[in-house]
Amino acid sequence: MEATAIAKYVKVSPQKARLVVDLIRGKHIEQALSILALNTKAISRDITKLVKSAVANAENTKNLNVDSLYVKSAFVDAGPSMKRTHSRAMGRGNMIKKRSSHITVVLAER
Repeated sequence: MEATAIAKYVKVSPQKARLVVDLIRGKHIEQALSILALNTKAISRDITKLVKSAVANAENTKNLNVDSLYVKSAFVDAGPSMKRTHSRAMGRGNMIKKRSSHITVVLAER
């Protein structure tokens, strides 16, 4: 059995979120939460909430044993980008893409 949690439209670029998600993939739940607690990246708070949500889903809806859970898979997909323009010299403009992410965490029992 597996339990999942998905956070959509998180205001961080997928590249930055993947740096943190790669640290917890395949780890036991307690170890993953301690890694996220000691991480200095701002997105680690959102991923911590997401992992705790997946643990609650496993406990309450799937009736899984919380002590034997591990992060089976965790991945980040690109969400929609907000496009903004930045004025440049001689009447030109550059595009600025404010990226967003969809983060998915899947937990399973060992």
